[in-house]
Amino acid sequence: MKKEIIGRQLPVVAIVGRPNVGKSTLFNRIVGRRKAVVHGTPGLTRDRNYEPAEWSGRAFMLVDTGGYEIAAPETMYDQMREQTMIAIGEANAIVFLADVTETLNPTDDQVMQLLRRTRKPVFVAVNKCDNREQQDLALAEFSRFGAGQVFALSALHGHGSADLLDAVTESLPSCEDDRTAMEHPAEGIAGGAARAPTTRIAVVGRQNVGKSTLVNQILGFERAITSPVAGTTRDAVDTTFERNGKLYTLIDTAGIRRRGKVKPGVEKLSVTASVMSLQRCDVALVVIDAASGLAEQDAHVAGYAVDAGCACIIVVNKWDLVEKDSKTADEFTRMLRGEWGFIKYAPVIYVSAVTGQRVEKLFDMIDGVVVHYSREIATSTLNDFLKRATTHLSPPMRSGRQLKIKYVTQTGARPPTFTFFVNDPKLVHFSYERYLANQLRREFGFEGAPVRLRFREKSEDRHKP
Repeated sequence: MKKEIIGRQLPVVAIVGRPNVGKSTLFNRIVGRRKAVVHGTPGLTRDRNYEPAEWSGRAFMLVDTGGYEIAAPETMYDQMREQTMIAIGEANAIVFLADVTETLNPTDDQVMQLLRRTRKPVFVAVNKCDNREQQDLALAEFSRFGAGQVFALSALHGHGSADLLDAVTESLPSCEDDRTAMEHPAEGIAGGAARAPTTRIAVVGRQNVGKSTLVNQILGFERAITSPVAGTTRDAVDTTFERNGKLYTLIDTAGIRRRGKVKPGVEKLSVTASVMSLQRCDVALVVIDAASGLAEQDAHVAGYAVDAGCACIIVVNKWDLVEKDSKTADEFTRMLRGEWGFIKYAPVIYVSAVTGQRVEKLFDMIDGVVVHYSREIATSTLNDFLKRATTHLSPPMRSGRQLKIKYVTQTGARPPTFTFFVNDPKLVHFSYERYLANQLRREFGFEGAPVRLRFREKSEDRHKP
């Protein structure tokens, strides 16, 4: 049993309007960071993008939407329009954003007619008003919508946004968890239930491997726009939901390509957002397209996840399209382990995002790697392990000096990090470091979790365990 709980108790404010009027810029301005990808290209935002926000002591969930555009059915703009309609349905208040440089666009009038029928508070804001002349033009031209007040603002520079937020927050229903949401914004998504820990899961991979389809299959509804066109997802889109009493935040990301292959502009911004998502997640689902086989870009994506220090699960998607027998999966796994020696610790699962085959089993795997990722081991237990490891294979000699390991202690979790206090860190050879890491895994597991080892001279630490 899983359900989306974004905005369940926090009031929801949706920003809607045509493509390229500055919705994502205003969204970033209000949340106080570059959460949404911003570029001059129309239609950059496609899925709904959620983030907790706060103004004058009032917490709310802010929703950025794809541009509402008149287009033929079965087009990308048609799917973007559907996503916008979902956000409008969830919202307690709506900011309708227009562009002062396009005062007579017929789509604005169509959107406004739609918003009037919702009978929800609608605030008309006109963006790109960078001087007094443009502000006067906005008030004169957009008063035709019959709104009580037209807010002339510049989302880029912040002018006028305070007046808009004052009016919007005054219209919102009361929320008992305002203070909790402000103190714990990441958990504030779930309102009162958010005091439970949330597992953040980033779905990453190269372009068109089925990441958004997998996200929709996990959630059980069309959360993300899907298309056979590579590069459909551009923002890193978060969705928080509940399953069997546990909270999860699923992050759909743009396809990642090799650094040298990423084009400047929109693609570069999207890939940057994807890599940043790895920095804030607990588990990375590295998605591979089984039908097209293992590609060089897949290894680069997995490398980004390893560098970020998050737990990893390798998800081989489109398994239903592969001709196979009872040995096919084992052979693919052996090939994968052989080529990706740097991530041998990650479990592998074979799924079909389209049919849902084995997708439910992902959660057992996610919960399992999170346990290993968060595991803490007592110092006494670690030092018993160290005695056995060094007895089995003595520390090496370098330049006539032998490495001596005095003791080890765990200095971090998520990922598990261990500090070895030695006589001289320069005596640590990479092969012995690898031996210790492998012995730690053999002794304590850490399936799916990266293990980090650090070596410090004993004299640097004043406190023995």
